[in-house]
Amino acid sequence: MLAASLFNHLVRDGTLTIVDPAGKAKTMGSGEPHVTVRLHDRVTEARLIANPKLALGEAYMDGRLTVDGGELYTFLDVCARNAARVENHPFWGLFERMGHALRPLRTFNPSHRARRNVAHHYDLSDTLYDAFLDSDRQYSCAYWTSPEDSLEDAQHKKKRHLAAKLLLDEPGLSVLDIGSGWGGLGLYLARSAGARVTGLTLSEEQIRVSRERARETGLSDRAEFRMRDYRAVEGRFDRIVSVGMFEHVGTRHYPRFFRTVRDQLRDDGVAVIHSIGRMAPPGGTNPWLRKYIFPGGYIPALSEVLSVVERTGLWVTDVEILRLHYAETLRAWRQRFLAARERMAELYDERFCRMWAFYLAACEVSFRHMGQMVFQLQLARRQDAVPLTRDYITDWERARAAMETDHTAAAAE
Repeated sequence: MLAASLFNHLVRDGTLTIVDPAGKAKTMGSGEPHVTVRLHDRVTEARLIANPKLALGEAYMDGRLTVDGGELYTFLDVCARNAARVENHPFWGLFERMGHALRPLRTFNPSHRARRNVAHHYDLSDTLYDAFLDSDRQYSCAYWTSPEDSLEDAQHKKKRHLAAKLLLDEPGLSVLDIGSGWGGLGLYLARSAGARVTGLTLSEEQIRVSRERARETGLSDRAEFRMRDYRAVEGRFDRIVSVGMFEHVGTRHYPRFFRTVRDQLRDDGVAVIHSIGRMAPPGGTNPWLRKYIFPGGYIPALSEVLSVVERTGLWVTDVEILRLHYAETLRAWRQRFLAARERMAELYDERFCRMWAFYLAACEVSFRHMGQMVFQLQLARRQDAVPLTRDYITDWERARAAMETDHTAAAAE
């Protein structure tokens, strides 16, 4: 059993049983969790040896690797717990070094390629996203302040947290939302703070939904959504926000991105960039994720982001690291997707469902065990653009929460 012999000295935390195509089982590791997987052909076994990071997801998608005892999440959890040994393996480490070397080419995202990459993931069916996202379709890390929070609660708190950092203390401030998604954040800023929002997206589906939502809520005069690349934006803004979009920029385009933030921000303006990051030095993108889920995507290290910011002359006025917040968000998404799996199979097919289940589970374990996190950078052109202490963030959130509670109570009467 070739695959088992390779895994045998790598798995220490948790117990993994591999059943080969001939039905022979090999158990390795110890303790909980315990999971059993079955390989259905020798070709799959060989591919796992040659390129495990790509082949594992493909084998599960195609049904050539199945989880016979336990759940997919448990299997990936065991893999993630032992990932450091895999990365340090002389042969498998080769792929990580190759990925790092090829990163600039693989993340080269000029406007036309960026549009194609966005369409690949974000122009899928509304039914799919409605099945697992919150009612506002926030497709980024939520902000969990209590174990009792629902996904809707945590996503609403994320929007409030970002608004607090944007210092929207007076109505009428202009806000540029780069990567505005389905419009939820922009509409919140327009409604709760009276901001004048310009949202940018490259997704046909997102622009359609955003404009429709603005009309339905009577906010079209304060929230405008454009099908436009950030590199083509014009005008200057009091505030700039970007949530879950920076991961798609590409390392070669970081200087252009932050120059755009600097040039489009007013002298006393404030910007907040919310992005997935890694706690380790720069690396590569998982090949399966790059091929099937986020082509052109890359998770940056803070070191490679801040070095670019420094060269633009922008002040970094605040940095916050959200560690397990995205793991909890992904767990909620995964549970909702699995509950709707039958409908998703009717909408797409079983292979698509296995791909999406693998994506959500793999991303969750990466935030729990593999050094993934989320960072929020607050930037300004002037060092006095924000208060000298962070109290204003908490004060704004508490005041806004109380106001929203009062409005909800009044509406219920």
